[in-house]
Amino acid sequence: MENLKVLLLENIHPNASKIYQNEGLLVKTIDSSLDEDELCREIRGISVLGIRSKTRVTKKVLNCADRLLAIGAYCIGTNQIDIKACSEEGIVIFNAPYSNTRSVVELVLGEIIMLIRGIFDKSAKLHHGIWDKSAKGTYEIRGKKLGIIGYGNIGAQLSVLAEAVGMQVYYYDLVEKLALGNARKCDSMDELLSKADIITVHVDDRPENRNLIDALQFEMMKDGVVFLNLSRGFVVNLNALVEYIKKGKIRGAAVDVFPVEPKNNHENFRTQLQSLPNVILTPHIGGSTEEAQQNIAEFVTGKTLDFIFNGGTTLSVNFPNLQLPEIQDAHRLVHLHHNVPGILAKINNILAANSINIVGQYLKTNEFIGYVITDISREYGPGVITEIKNIPGTIRVRILY
Repeated sequence: MENLKVLLLENIHPNASKIYQNEGLLVKTIDSSLDEDELCREIRGISVLGIRSKTRVTKKVLNCADRLLAIGAYCIGTNQIDIKACSEEGIVIFNAPYSNTRSVVELVLGEIIMLIRGIFDKSAKLHHGIWDKSAKGTYEIRGKKLGIIGYGNIGAQLSVLAEAVGMQVYYYDLVEKLALGNARKCDSMDELLSKADIITVHVDDRPENRNLIDALQFEMMKDGVVFLNLSRGFVVNLNALVEYIKKGKIRGAAVDVFPVEPKNNHENFRTQLQSLPNVILTPHIGGSTEEAQQNIAEFVTGKTLDFIFNGGTTLSVNFPNLQLPEIQDAHRLVHLHHNVPGILAKINNILAANSINIVGQYLKTNEFIGYVITDISREYGPGVITEIKNIPGTIRVRILY
C-alpha cells in the first residue's frame, strides 16, 4: 500500500494531502484543473484521483489509467465523471453530498438580504463617492415568500433558516419530500414561480435540468422578483436572465455558477451578466468556506482510505454500499463483478475446493454491480486468486491483508 500514488487537482484543501501522506501514500498536487489530454498524461500510475467540479474524467482518461482504484469528487456533483465507465472498470467514486451544505445556505440567505435591500449597488456607489441614502425600493425579508426549486440537502436546510428569520417558504421537487417546519409544497414549478417573491434554484446535475429556467419560466414570475442560482451553470439560460433583468421583471439576481468556468484563478472571465444593476456575481464559491472545504477534504479522503485499506464502500456513488468491520486475523478478498447469478457460489466453491475456511463474508449488489468481501483464515496459493479472477463476469479482484 505504501507505493500507492494520489493525484489531487483543483486546489483541494491541504488536509486531504496530509491525511493521505500520514497513511503512507505518495501525493502529487496541482492547483488547477486539467484538460483531457493533460489528465491522460498525469493519470498513469495513479491509484487515487481527487478532483473538484472542473476536471472531466472521461472514457479516454480511464483508458489511460493503468492503476486507478478510486476517484474522490471533493464537491457535491459527479456529472464531470463518466460513472458508467468507472463502474465497468471497477473504479469506485466518492463525493461529499453534505459537507458544504451550511456554507451554501448561508451565502444564499446573505445574498437574498443584500439583493432585496439593494446593498450591492449602494456599496459600489459609495466606493465612488456617491451618497445614496434612501429607503425607496428596499425591503425586509420578513414575511416575503421564498420559493425553493429543489428540496434536497441544501434546499431543506435553507427552508429551516429562512423560516427562522420570518419568511414564508414554498418548495417544489420532482421527488416527494417531507416539508420541514411550516414550508409548503407546490404541486408544480409553475405554481411556485407565480407565488414567490424570491426564487432560488438548488437542483442536481442531471441532463434534464439543462435550461430548466428559461424565458417561459421568467415570464411566469412576479414583477420585481429576486432570483438566485447557486446550483449548476447550465440550469439557467443566461441570455433570458439578462433580458428579464433589463426589462425590470427581475429586480435583483445572484449567480454563483456558469455554463463555462475558468480552469483556474489566472484565467480571465467574461459573462453577459457583468455590469447589470443589482446583480451579484460570485466565482463558484457557494461551498468555498474554510469549514466546508476542510470537512469535504476529511470526509472524501476518509471514505477513499476506508475503501483502499478495508474495502468499505459506504456512501459510494457507483458501488453497492457496504460498511465493513476491520480485518481481524484474516486475509480479505475483494471481488467486484457484473450483477449476474451464481458468482458467490463460484467463489465459495473455489475456496472449498482448496480447503480454505471462510471467517466472514459480505455481499451487496446494485442494478449493475455485485460486490463480495470474503475474509479467509489461512494462507493460500497463487492459483486460488487466479481461479477467482477467471470467474466469468469478474471486473476486479483485490487482496487486502
